[in-house]
Order: sequence, then C-alpha cells, then structure tokens
Amino acid sequence: LGKDWDDWTAHDDTYVTDGENVVVLARYTATNKTTHKPIHVRVAHHFIVRGGLIVRFEQFVDTALVRDAMTA
Repeated sequence: LGKDWDDWTAHDDTYVTDGENVVVLARYTATNKTTHKPIHVRVAHHFIVRGGLIVRFEQFVDTALVRDAMTA
C-alpha cells in the first residue's frame, strides 16, 4: 500500500462479535501518489478467530472507488 498511497489509514468504527466471528466496520482514507486523488471508502473486515489466533480474513470494499482514485 505504501508504494501507491500516501497516508493510508483504516478507521475502525464498529465491532460485531458472534462466537468465533468478528466483523469490523470501518473506512479507509488515503491519497493516491500518482493521481493525487483521495479515497474515503467504507469497508467490512470479517475475521474468524480460534484459540486467540486469526485463522481466516475476508475484506469487503467498494473496489470501484479505489480504482477510480487510481486512474486519471
């Protein structure tokens, strides 16, 4: 991420847990180094946690907003 983006930050807003499932609702902010376009995109991260370890991770994000910031 550091290669293509300045100030990439994940802002976590809400945590939802159910057994070994953890969902984090968040947003990413950053500025593309080539186009200088910013992103402000909502994301959801789904973790499965077993024995205190993350054993699975899924990311849900509007990739069209990220793509648009990366193109002139």
